[in-house]
Parts: sequence; C-alpha cells; structure tokens
Amino acid sequence: MIPALRKLYPKKEDMAAALQRHLVFFNTHPYLASPIIGVTLALEEDRANGAEVDDEAIQGVKVGMMGPLAGVGDPVFWYTIRPIIGALGASMAVDGNIMGPILFFVLWNVIRIAFLWYTQELGYKAGAAISADLSGGLLKKVTRGAAMMGMFVLGALIERWVSITFTVQVSKTPVQSGGYIDWSKLPKGAAGIREALTQQAAGLSLSKYKVTTLQNNLDSLIPGLAGLLLTFLCMWLLKKKVSPIVIILGIFVVGILFHVWGLM
Repeated sequence: MIPALRKLYPKKEDMAAALQRHLVFFNTHPYLASPIIGVTLALEEDRANGAEVDDEAIQGVKVGMMGPLAGVGDPVFWYTIRPIIGALGASMAVDGNIMGPILFFVLWNVIRIAFLWYTQELGYKAGAAISADLSGGLLKKVTRGAAMMGMFVLGALIERWVSITFTVQVSKTPVQSGGYIDWSKLPKGAAGIREALTQQAAGLSLSKYKVTTLQNNLDSLIPGLAGLLLTFLCMWLLKKKVSPIVIILGIFVVGILFHVWGLM
C-alpha cells in the first residue's frame, strides 16, 4: 500500500498519519488480503480527496473483513484448488508424463496471481460496499461450493489411487472339462502361446479351478469399497489429532503383516 499512499498523501505529516493508521493488528489469508487492500485503498483515496472518512472507519473495514475472508481462504485454496491441481499433476507424473509438475506449477501460479490482481481491483472499485456482500450469504455459498467440488474430486481420486486387494480364498471349485485351457495339449513355442491366447479370448479359464477371493466378493458389491473405508478411517484419525506420520507408518506395518499372513 505504501506506493499508493505516497501518491495520495504527498505531505510528510499526512503520510506519517496514514502509515500509523495501518499499524494495527491485521491477520488474514495471504491471498484473501488483496480485496481488503483494494477496499482500504479506495477509502484512503476518498479521505485524501476530502471525504469524511475517519481512522476508525478504515480500521473497522479492515478488521471486519479479515475474519470472514480468513475462514474462506483455507477451504478454497489449500483444501480445494491446490489439492485438485496437485492431484492432476501427480496423476500425469505417475504415468511418466513430465508435463505433470509443469502443469501444477503453471496452473497454480496463474490462478493465484490472477486472483490477487482481480480481487484487489474488485475491492478498489467496490469500496466499502463490498462488506455488505461479505456479511451476507456470499462467503457461505463460496465455501459450500468449494467443499462440494473438493469432495467430488476426492471421491474420484480414491478409486484411482487407493488400491487394496484381499487374497483370502472364499471358495475353490473345479471347472468343467473343456472350460479351461489344457496346457499339456498345447504345442510348444510360439504356436502354443498363440493358441493359449486364442482360447483365453474365447472365454476359457487359465486354471482348472475357479478361485473366488474375498476381494471378488467385495468388488461384486461395491468396487473400491476397501479403499473408501480406509480413506474414511484415515480421515477419522486425522480428526482425532493423530499425526499423519503415525498413520502412514501404521498403514505400512499393517500392510506388511497382512501380506505375510496371506490376507493381502
């Protein structure tokens, strides 16, 4: 704000008074501070042009806006926009696409810088009238929309990233003769491989036994149910103030033990 204040208050005494006005406590989300700065600059300009705007009015607008906007910044930016862009970039990086981290860096900074620029301009043009919109239902609608979008993306990523396979056998039944590939009757070499692939494409089983695992039963009910339940468990533990490091180590230990015991 200092460059703008220098233009508004060329006199040293007025400039000093303006700087002193903004020494009061101010704490909000770093990105959501831009519309507050815009509103404050509009009030300072009105005061410099002779309008009756006292110190309490300027400080009151800043303090009154910083609280509601601080509560919106984290859900919108840290918990919605950045995780979504990061997930898109990570998905591309996992597939070996070098554009993944580049996409995250470019998109995040474009959104961040554009938001800072245009919201500060919006605050400057709207002036003190913007506080009426913020005190209404606008912030609640923005927060609700961001939460809904975040949950939608989270649900899609759970199915893609969280993979759990239970290997416990529920049943093992023999396949009728002719319903499976008889490996002893296949010719050797490339001809045998081609014949096996042809029979598999025709629907023949690779083994003379049909094995049904616990994972097959779960997938027949709700595909990805185990991963969803594990995600809910991690969210519940996080709400109980359990350290993320403890949760990660616990998943490693349980996964290794279940694999050794033949459960996964």
